[in-house]
Amino acid sequence: MRIWSLHPAYLDRQGLVACWRETLLAQAVLAGRTRGYLNHPQLERFRAAPEPLRVVGAYLSAIATEADARGYRFDRARVDHPDATGSGDIAVTTGQLALEWSHLSGKLRTRDPERLALWTQVTVPEPHPLFRVVEGPVASWERASPSP
Repeated sequence: MRIWSLHPAYLDRQGLVACWRETLLAQAVLAGRTRGYLNHPQLERFRAAPEPLRVVGAYLSAIATEADARGYRFDRARVDHPDATGSGDIAVTTGQLALEWSHLSGKLRTRDPERLALWTQVTVPEPHPLFRVVEGPVASWERASPSP
């Protein structure tokens, strides 16, 4: 499961669709509708929020907004809290963003070099609108290794 802390604009088509599907799965886990992935580490940050399902709804809404901008149709009816908004609700560290940027760049290098070329000037990536950036290392829940 990869629920990106990066702004969804950076994601290629495959990444955007996968993020949507995986976050819908996270929503199902948090709502108690599935028994799989109950202990997935990426859910820690959502569980720590006062209203996890509202926060996931805000996350999904931003993903759907990016999809709309690209002409994709993501079914917002699948979002438990489609009107939820969030801006800076969850902290994300600079170390976590850097690791994710490296990880995504590696994927884009292979899957969509043209999309990666759009972001060659980016040295400090923007976070997903739900997150606010704070100084710090890679998150304790992260399992990915930095890309070379």
